Amino acid sequence: MKVSVPPIKSQGIKTKLVPWIKNIIPADFDGRWVEPFMGTGVVAFNLAPQQALLCDTNPHLVHFYSCLAKGVITPESVRAYLNREGALLLEKGEVHYYEIRERFNKYHAPLDFLFLNRAGFNGMIRFNRKGGFNIPFCRKPQRFAQAYVTKIVNQVDAVAKILHTKQFEFKCQDFTKTLQEVSADDIVYCDPPYIDRHVDYYNGWDELQEHCLHAALEKLDGKFILSTWHHNDFRENTYIKSLWSKFNVLTREHFYHVGASEDNRNPMVEALVTNYDPSADEKKVEAFQQFALLG
Repeated sequence: MKVSVPPIKSQGIKTKLVPWIKNIIPADFDGRWVEPFMGTGVVAFNLAPQQALLCDTNPHLVHFYSCLAKGVITPESVRAYLNREGALLLEKGEVHYYEIRERFNKYHAPLDFLFLNRAGFNGMIRFNRKGGFNIPFCRKPQRFAQAYVTKIVNQVDAVAKILHTKQFEFKCQDFTKTLQEVSADDIVYCDPPYIDRHVDYYNGWDELQEHCLHAALEKLDGKFILSTWHHNDFRENTYIKSLWSKFNVLTREHFYHVGASEDNRNPMVEALVTNYDPSADEKKVEAFQQFALLG
């Protein structure tokens, strides 16, 4: 499966998990796809279900994709904006980046959010306690070369085509409220920040929230898939045993890293937790086993 990368980047983006997640979705699923932690939207945009409810507490993520769905943001407007601001970045250097950051923190324009996301250090999304975007410049004034702009525009165009042909709804709200809207026919995909790991999340994540999410999913009417980490060479996720082991826990290894240095790259076993048995769907058994062997 070829996985498309969305226009908004983040550390911990789940591109590598998309084929795995797709393989454990029941073949007869035709309900609504629900994400309480939409993040970049990479899973939903690649699965492209007919109906989806995508939510997050980060208002800037929700606003960007809502504007794209409504046609307020278009591939053409993105190209014009990035060409203009990219030229100023090349001319003025990091001064222009910080001018855009200050402007965004005052007016919250969605295209300024895209600019900062693609010109900030390491593609990070981080806000201070006052809600201000505070990622420093990536120190690449030539960032928005024509090929890079075209790449982003193509990513915007791909998502726009999905949003204009599907029934996607975006809401800025806490995961507890989103889970209250779930029906028995829905499948919920939860991608909360990985507890006890480096995370970029608008409101942070702690033990209390992990327990709150567990309690909400335990009494959920519909099916759920939860992505989290299982263990690495140095330690294990203790919440797998204390909270999630009563459900189905699937694992596979991949490389997780923060930063550009190879010293920070360590193999980590990812986990998908479900409240249903993926292997019970006979149409998926063979594909699931083949994918597990590849993992």
